[in-house]
Amino acid sequence: MSAAPAYGEDKGGSAGPGEPEYGHDPASGGIFSSDYKRHDDLKEMLDTNKDSLKLEAMKTIVAMIARGKNASDLFPAVVKNVACKNIEVKKLVYVYLVRYAEEQQDLALLSISTFQRGLKDPNQLIRASALRVLSSIRVPIIVPIMMLAIKEAASDMSPYVRKTAAHAIPKLYSLDSDQKDQLIEVIEKLLADKTTLVAGSVVMAFEEVCPERIDLIHKNYRKLCNLLIDVEEWGQVVIISMLTRYARTQFLSPTQNESLLEENPEKAFYGSEEDEAKGPGSEEAATAALPARKPYVMDPDHRLLLRNTKPLLQSRSAAVVMAVAQLYFHLAPKAEVGVIAKALVRLLRSHSEVQYVVLQNVATMSIKRRGMFEPYLKSFYIRSTDPTQIKILKLEVLTNLANETNTPTVLREFQTYIRSMDKDFVAATIQAIGRCATNIGRVRDTCLNGLVQLLSNRDELVVAESVVVIKKLLQMQPAQHGEIIKHLAKLTDNIQVPMARASILWLIGEYCEHVPKIAPDVLRKMAKSFTAEEDIVKLQIINLAAKLYLTNSKQTKLLTQYVLSLAKYDQNYDIRDRARFTRQLIVPSEQGGALSRHAKKLFLAPKPAPVLESSFKDRDHFQLGSLSHLLNAKATGYQELPDWPEEAPDPSVRNVEEEDLSLIETHVGLLGEYTEVPEWTKCSNREKRKEKEKPFYSDSEGESGPTESADSDPESESASDSKSSSESGSGESSSESDSEDQEEEKGRSSESEQSEEEGEKRKMKKRKKVPEGQGGGSSSEEDSDSSSGSSESERTSETEEEQVEPASWRKKTPPSGKSAPVAKEISLLDLEDFTPPSVQPVSPPTIVSTSLATDLEGLTLTDSPLVPSLLSPVVGVGRQELLHRVAGEGLAVDYTFSRQPFSGDPHMVSVHIHFSNSSDTPIKGLHVGTPKLPAGISIQEFPEIESLAPGESVTAVMGINFCDSTQAANFQLCTQTRQFYVSIQPPVGELMAPVFMSENEFKKEQGKLTGMSEITEKLTLPDTCRNDHIVVQRVTAVANLGRVPCGASDEYRFAGRTLTSGSLVLLTLDARPTGAAQLTVNSEKMVIGTMLVKDVVQALTQ
Repeated sequence: MSAAPAYGEDKGGSAGPGEPEYGHDPASGGIFSSDYKRHDDLKEMLDTNKDSLKLEAMKTIVAMIARGKNASDLFPAVVKNVACKNIEVKKLVYVYLVRYAEEQQDLALLSISTFQRGLKDPNQLIRASALRVLSSIRVPIIVPIMMLAIKEAASDMSPYVRKTAAHAIPKLYSLDSDQKDQLIEVIEKLLADKTTLVAGSVVMAFEEVCPERIDLIHKNYRKLCNLLIDVEEWGQVVIISMLTRYARTQFLSPTQNESLLEENPEKAFYGSEEDEAKGPGSEEAATAALPARKPYVMDPDHRLLLRNTKPLLQSRSAAVVMAVAQLYFHLAPKAEVGVIAKALVRLLRSHSEVQYVVLQNVATMSIKRRGMFEPYLKSFYIRSTDPTQIKILKLEVLTNLANETNTPTVLREFQTYIRSMDKDFVAATIQAIGRCATNIGRVRDTCLNGLVQLLSNRDELVVAESVVVIKKLLQMQPAQHGEIIKHLAKLTDNIQVPMARASILWLIGEYCEHVPKIAPDVLRKMAKSFTAEEDIVKLQIINLAAKLYLTNSKQTKLLTQYVLSLAKYDQNYDIRDRARFTRQLIVPSEQGGALSRHAKKLFLAPKPAPVLESSFKDRDHFQLGSLSHLLNAKATGYQELPDWPEEAPDPSVRNVEEEDLSLIETHVGLLGEYTEVPEWTKCSNREKRKEKEKPFYSDSEGESGPTESADSDPESESASDSKSSSESGSGESSSESDSEDQEEEKGRSSESEQSEEEGEKRKMKKRKKVPEGQGGGSSSEEDSDSSSGSSESERTSETEEEQVEPASWRKKTPPSGKSAPVAKEISLLDLEDFTPPSVQPVSPPTIVSTSLATDLEGLTLTDSPLVPSLLSPVVGVGRQELLHRVAGEGLAVDYTFSRQPFSGDPHMVSVHIHFSNSSDTPIKGLHVGTPKLPAGISIQEFPEIESLAPGESVTAVMGINFCDSTQAANFQLCTQTRQFYVSIQPPVGELMAPVFMSENEFKKEQGKLTGMSEITEKLTLPDTCRNDHIVVQRVTAVANLGRVPCGASDEYRFAGRTLTSGSLVLLTLDARPTGAAQLTVNSEKMVIGTMLVKDVVQALTQ
């Protein structure tokens, strides 16, 4: 066994004193001695005159380095061959020297003259390798030689050598920071380089050496934007990160004027009415009275950056996609940020490490821009194979995305997750349910009931976590939940987790007045086990004793004194201090009498309910995608993202000379003069025409004012152009462009967006040649129409359900403006399961007669919703005001929910719009303007009303898909001269259609919808509401439900389906002769069920 030490030594030799020496005989030395023998062979091969042997030796050495073996002892033998004439050998020698030059600096310095000769070699690879080796020798004495070499390499003919020079700059800077000024000159020279190979490397050098010198970027900004698409992936990440910081210092925030643009339009309308009464100069006076700040118009260079980075969302590199995503999040207008969602969701198919980073950033984004990821909710569902940290991040995202519409789906997912074997994940799921209940008040009771059911779970961890969450929820409505507090009190015998026991004791102490009989008994049990409890539980026992002493001293006085006596001699000094402090506070004495008078105020003061917030809430102050954001702590070298400037710096600093401009004109356009607004700002002639007609409204248009024109996607702009340019255009084209507008605003069709951008680039020169004011509807409008048409045609080829373009649309499309390629391009983002359901275009609705349902009664025997009169009253809620005649300047608009099926789309609610003209002049061109709708909601406009004479009234029908939510649909009613902002918010009862079913079918379906899908409420019917006819009338007036036959005389049943998802809504009213009644609603749409219960109870009890 004495041979063992020899194998542990690196180079063999003699062993310790008294031990025999062991030689390195190949026959006995094993693998170790053979390695050393091979090194000797390599040295002999390197010393020969044969290039073939040298080449073989160098290949072997480089292979050793690649496998991680140490080859530093070969340095003297290798460095001698740096002057070898064989190019292949020389390349490998330089590869070796780059690896070991820093370790063997003295030997490398001996060959410095050879490296300098290598800088003049005709082969570009040798020149670059010589510079790389030179910059790897970390000796201050050769700094002047390195500086000279870098300056020469920066002017080299080969872009590869210039790239290597850029890499050498940070190395020299870290060796000697005094060279900064000279290095900045080299960086400035290399920044002007027009090759993609150099761009990424020099920007990296800029970031390392002088990130504060923004002035070096000005002249090269547009060039970097245009080269970006062709730079290697590593360089793209660096350039995008740098341009993000640059843009934050040079451009205005795209959201800075939102408060100005979202002013209440009614004030402006009333103001204009008064001003017109005063005199002809009223509009000018009103305009002067508005805030002096100009409406936001995006800088052309800002738009250039956004347009040129957008295609990189399809990159194969996750780092590039993440870089573009953070750029859009920090720089883009709100309307355009949505395009990054699809790309980020695609990255969730990568390795778990990539998923972790992406989900960290998605979790932060989803707090501020929740609507962006809502269409991809299912992509964040958790798989059983996901690691725990991925599961918890996905849970965070799902909780952030939960809203009134999708909460039932999310909570059903959470129910499944609770059965997981991963205990940390289960605990996080229960906390997520608590956050959903806190954020969405309508499902609070449902979540609370679900958590109470979890208290009977066999797993103690599930029970304990549920108790902690229930405690937080009960603080919001303690008076309504005395039964739950009693139930929790019974659990004190079984639950052993300290945090859960402490939470129960806190609840009982805080709300002891709601459980006056149970609280003293709980204190008695806790006093018995006081000495065995954990510290956190002991503190809550002392609190409970103090509160009961103050509210029920007769029963608990002795118990309290006993607990305080035990605590006085506890081992933990916190508990001893708390006991002494509490005794002095609650027990009146001569010294502490003043404080004890206020003991109740101190102990039983009302406490605010806790706010359950996301742990990612404040992370957005770190730049997304950075290490600091990932760690939630400032990492070394992190540069803060600058704040937006108050006023835009001079844009002319980015102007370049004529000869340089010609190189990039095809990509950028004429950017020399800032006074002209280039095409990519999307400021169409339509906006200019409106400003000429009505200057008063140009500065306070509201949500679709100048910000919309500057910030909206090219697709949405083209869609709105097509609507405004045709005053009496067909309803079909307007509906198609509207549906397309909604899809593109949510970033759901990357192909059509890409083709739109290509089309705009091709048409840029043609647009310049056409006069702006030509022929009413200008050339730019037609061009945007054509690009909208081309993207529409691509969509029809993708989806079979889409309708064919109408002839009127195709006639308007000039053949020269066609931008979409004939063959469909396959995009990296075109993944079927990521494509959310698109809004299908429908044919335009006509004005429907009120007797339509009656006419169709005899034509069908099915239980179709086309026969509402069989099941419920035709009209529900009465007529409601949409636009007052004063605000509408003579135009009064009301609306009613007709409860008739909408002819264009069965998923839409049919809304009758009643127009009346009370002014002295006809109102022309009544139509719906470009709507800005929440995710999922869509509108089918009514056909344009060409003219409404004074005193005349007319009724039109429009369809609205509310997506099973009570969110308001906001849109504009437009005439030829005015725009009015209006909003329609549906009662929950109008979101459903009646269903006919038998009693057995009703019971069968009701049995499927129990647990969290069932909401029950007790009520007392007044004397005026105990008649069958009145009960049915009041219920059906509130909700569009059909009555189900029922055998029992004191029971009423109603059934319906939600219009969008077709989910069943079953309502049961069990009324007793005494007036006591119980209302039960069964629906998987828990939010709708909860709201419906409240509305029906209010209708029956009023």
